[in-house]
Amino acid sequence: MDVDGNELLASLFVSLIGAALLVYGRKQVRVPHLVAGVVLSLFPYFVPGALLILGIAAGLLVLLALAVRFGW
Repeated sequence: MDVDGNELLASLFVSLIGAALLVYGRKQVRVPHLVAGVVLSLFPYFVPGALLILGIAAGLLVLLALAVRFGW
């Protein structure tokens, strides 16, 4: 199994953002932030490629921003 350094850094970066959202969502009792935090923390383990990880993370963060904007 060949592990790319860029993929490892992207996975670490996205999981760190997910962990921060998870902690924020738990403390503020914000369900969208909590769900986004869990998804951002877990999905990089199953997705190959740094660009794909970053692209999916950007899409999930846009969905989170839209959910918050529309009152969730």
